[in-house]
Amino acid sequence: MGADPSAQTPDGVRLILLKLVLAPAALGALAVAGFAPLQLYLLPWVSLALLALLWLRCGTLKEAALLGFSFGAGLFLCGTSWIYVSLHVYGGMASPIAALFTLLFCLLLACFPALACALASSVRAGTATRLMLLFPAVWSITEWMRTWVLTGFPWLAFGYSQVPESPLAGYAPILGVFGASLATAVVAGALAFAAQAWLLSRAVGKSRLPPPAFMAGVGLASFLVIAGIALKTHAWTEPVAGEPLRVSLLQGNIPQELKWRPERALATLQTYLEMARAADGRLILLPETALPLLHDNIAPEYLQALADHALRNGGDLLFGVPERDASGNYFNSVMTLGGAPAQTYRKHHLVPFGDYLPLRPVFGWVMKILHIPMGDFSRGAAVQKPMQVAGQKVAVNICYEDVFGEEIIRQLPEATILANFTNDAWWGDSAASRQHAQIAQMRALETGRPMLRVTNTGVTAIIDPQGRMIATVPEFIATVLNGEVQGYQGSTPYVVFGNYGFLALALGMVLLPTLIRGFRAR
Repeated sequence: MGADPSAQTPDGVRLILLKLVLAPAALGALAVAGFAPLQLYLLPWVSLALLALLWLRCGTLKEAALLGFSFGAGLFLCGTSWIYVSLHVYGGMASPIAALFTLLFCLLLACFPALACALASSVRAGTATRLMLLFPAVWSITEWMRTWVLTGFPWLAFGYSQVPESPLAGYAPILGVFGASLATAVVAGALAFAAQAWLLSRAVGKSRLPPPAFMAGVGLASFLVIAGIALKTHAWTEPVAGEPLRVSLLQGNIPQELKWRPERALATLQTYLEMARAADGRLILLPETALPLLHDNIAPEYLQALADHALRNGGDLLFGVPERDASGNYFNSVMTLGGAPAQTYRKHHLVPFGDYLPLRPVFGWVMKILHIPMGDFSRGAAVQKPMQVAGQKVAVNICYEDVFGEEIIRQLPEATILANFTNDAWWGDSAASRQHAQIAQMRALETGRPMLRVTNTGVTAIIDPQGRMIATVPEFIATVLNGEVQGYQGSTPYVVFGNYGFLALALGMVLLPTLIRGFRAR
């Protein structure tokens, strides 16, 4: 399609600015309300449907890419602006530099929606195929790409917005979070197709009866919603035999700016010792790096006091602590005390610039302007066994690791309970901690397992296998969450196939139009 001469006029420039920049950016920002803490799961359907309608009217690949980039900029600048808090408030980076880093990072993430819109536009097909097959499939595939490009940052994948209340959450145990994203995008594409058909019928003054294309779009969206509701009623896993396990999750609320100060270490240790002694759970959990000393620098008498209380409760205590091995390597670890044999889990998926420094010769200067203690950990093994404690097999993951569903299922189906140990204090009083908790809810739903989520400042919660929070405590207070959890066994389809099921379906949706054209050409 050639360039539109009217685009060179001031009115044309303003129209392009509105259509390709301002409107999609506003739609991206609107979609953020679909995620925690608001969790208005219908808004991602609406925002993506309106984006699809704008995308349908793009005349060139450049226009499609700009449209997607603007949507992504609105989405990530509004949804992950808390990165600035981590860099400036707690990382010590100067405000202008932290703002620039945050802006550049969000704009880098916006390249993925830009890629999705451009790739979907590159395939010639009819309107129905474009909106209900190509656009949804490519959109969800580029979301999946964010799990591994540049070590991965799949935050704000649209599937997360559907947990736990949306009917489309029913697809998560089968196809995972990206399957839920795909279902969301198909529903949005179907609604866009229906809206397009309705507008065209009104423009030509046809009968007031809904056109067939409108009914087709509404019908597909309705079918996916109804099927999702039915899937949510199916139990993919089952409780293990025995009584529920009494658990105690300790939320210490240690201020991040004080957490690693040497003069505060004894006070922190005393806080957790007193909280542990007040806990009545057979399984007691302390957050990520709750004990702010290297494990071999903690007095044996202190660890014995924790172990003694766990033994009095007839169970075990799991605590986050930095660890140093015999070779001098440092690990972000979770260790056990109590009746079970000593076990250790070491964090595998490390956060760049938080847990370790990538490409030190290139980025070494970054660490000079950041003040992140214990920021150079080594990786634990990719595959580690669940911890056998308190009569259960607990699949441990630390902080950011629960963002990667395929890494969580490495300990399944053996594990009966999931447990995330984190310190979301790095993000302050922002939406990040609630978004992170929603991600944990998705992991529980994908695996059909309860999730114990123990944090320093919140959100500390017990999540059931349907992804619902059945117990939680307020953020930013020191408290103990006591509750009961039942272990589960069995496998969801996602545990068996991981993301391969989603990828096969999405790639099939992309290839189908080509196969149809080839068949018709014969």
